Amino acid sequence: MRIFFVHTGNETFTKIDRDLLSKSFEVEDFHAAKKFPAEFLKYWRGVKQCDAVFCWFASWNSLWAILFARLMGKKSMLVIGGYDVANLPEADYGHQRGGLKKWVSRAAMKSADVLLPFSQHSQREAEMNAKAPAHKIQMVYIGVPDPFGDLLQTKKERIALTVGNVEFPNLKRKGLEPFVQAAAYLPDVKFIVVGKWADGAIEYLKSIASPNVIFTGRVSDEELLDHYRRASVYVQASLHEGFGLSVAEAMLAGSIPVVTRAGSLPEVVGECGYFSPSSEPMDIKNAVELALNSSSVLREEARLRVLTYFPMQRRRQALEQIIQSIMEK
Repeated sequence: MRIFFVHTGNETFTKIDRDLLSKSFEVEDFHAAKKFPAEFLKYWRGVKQCDAVFCWFASWNSLWAILFARLMGKKSMLVIGGYDVANLPEADYGHQRGGLKKWVSRAAMKSADVLLPFSQHSQREAEMNAKAPAHKIQMVYIGVPDPFGDLLQTKKERIALTVGNVEFPNLKRKGLEPFVQAAAYLPDVKFIVVGKWADGAIEYLKSIASPNVIFTGRVSDEELLDHYRRASVYVQASLHEGFGLSVAEAMLAGSIPVVTRAGSLPEVVGECGYFSPSSEPMDIKNAVELALNSSSVLREEARLRVLTYFPMQRRRQALEQIIQSIMEK
């Protein structure tokens, strides 16, 4: 069976699904770098040459692939759960705030045969914000690969880490600004921000940062794993999270998560971390202190939680079963 795999970027989660599907199907990867109709023929040929369509996020690009699939009598699956189902005006985030993007995302969800939110929170947002058809929804958690093996003996350092693109929208939405501000209250702790410098936000963060804040910029995959290994605490002070993949990756490395209760973060962290009552710098500081003083048992529990609830094999099996099921209808 040949799958036309449509996505708009090479994010970790799309790579994970592409690799998982490739184990059982022939996958035609299509990175929709240009907006339709610039690549009309690529969409048409891709759908025509494949047996089914698998898209990430409800947007212009997935809409056209799904509509072509319907026209040709082929099945389509759509992963949802990020900006496409969000309505967060305070962070200037989410297609469901209104306008053309709201219409496009809803049209894509309405036209797809199966909708695949990747958390319970994403499913609730899809149903409440985007009015997604409930009978089409099958929630499947993201699979989180484990590159660490057994808990390594790498010594944990007094490091609080956060990962995300350094850009103006993420100052509030991903909590980068309060994370940097919280560092001033814990001068003996390194606060490290890992992520691509996408716009002028880096200059602003540097202007408010205390000397114990380190901005790495974009790093290699191996460098990122090393940051996870060394960090005692991972902080995600978000206003919205569809899943929280970086949190789960850090937990696998034995970092204790400090998060807000935004979005799906409680689903990922469970009882294996600390919840900041808000994204205010002082609240983050207090939660980081608690995490730094935790026992190694909590680190082991955090790792075990991810291995138990978000294994790669479970997502692979679920996607295979869904694809086989809809192809038989």
